[in-house]
Amino acid sequence: MEYRYAIIGCQHGHIALFLEEMQALGHECVGIYDSEPDYLARTLAARFQVPLSADPVPLLERADVIGCAAVNREKIDIVELCEKYGKPVMLDKPAVISREGLNRLEGVLNRGRIQVGMLLTERFRPSLVTLKHLIEEGQLGELVHIGMRKPHRLSPASRPAWFYEKERNGGLVVDLLIHDFDLLRWLTGAECVSFQGYKGKKSHPDKPSFYDWASLEVQLSSRMSASLYTDWHTPEASWTWGDGRLFVTGTEGTAELRLEGDPLQSAPELLLLVTNRNKLRTVPLREPAGTVTADFLVRIEGKGSLLTHGDLLTASRASLEADEAVRVLV
Repeated sequence: MEYRYAIIGCQHGHIALFLEEMQALGHECVGIYDSEPDYLARTLAARFQVPLSADPVPLLERADVIGCAAVNREKIDIVELCEKYGKPVMLDKPAVISREGLNRLEGVLNRGRIQVGMLLTERFRPSLVTLKHLIEEGQLGELVHIGMRKPHRLSPASRPAWFYEKERNGGLVVDLLIHDFDLLRWLTGAECVSFQGYKGKKSHPDKPSFYDWASLEVQLSSRMSASLYTDWHTPEASWTWGDGRLFVTGTEGTAELRLEGDPLQSAPELLLLVTNRNKLRTVPLREPAGTVTADFLVRIEGKGSLLTHGDLLTASRASLEADEAVRVLV
């Protein structure tokens, strides 16, 4: 089936992935709208050779599917607008940044008039797909602990003012760790039941609600724990926007994922495995069955998908509960 799609809310470059994947699947973009078109929308409109719209309503009337990377606080408004027009919507993360927003999102999902997706892309990375298979095959034995390290490069000159305001952005626990909460559930089959940790700031004293690092411990329902760390301190000269690592310990082996590879080995993603029976080796990576966008379109068509409304809602709730639990380290 061919879809016409549009972008309403264009404040983060992540939406380019949705444009790329829809384009690769042969679908037509009918336009991009943002209230501040000169920030990013005009650039993406030129890059993808699609029209820039001065009004979101014509796009809602013409498009079959909407993509949204609005200011984080405003995404739920666009979700409810899409519901009014009966149009499924794919969101950049996070979908919501407050309990009030979560309740509104839950209302939309419960009413069931539209499908809502989120770019939880980590489930569709070859290294993580391969790790999931290793766990399911029992090569690591019973899981003991998972550690996730996700540093990010800030590049402050490229960030809009709202990014530094917690009441509009949600803060780094909500904005960044939602990926990790979704991965924990997907990899372990368990739920996140409690959170504790700290966040702090070492930069931008002129932006009081902007915190630049966070460290959490998460208790899972499967009687194991996870350690999550994220920050905005990747050096500007780094070869990557963030040297993300995952460490998985099991009773039969351990695995390390280097999500951005290793510049000394020139590999995009690496999965290293050592077990009680086999020495350390690099595991060949499996390709995912499809993309996050293709998975969403499958759901729109009423077929089984990897990501569900339940996944979106649960990951969003976990990010808010974690943010409420962390203490500020001063």
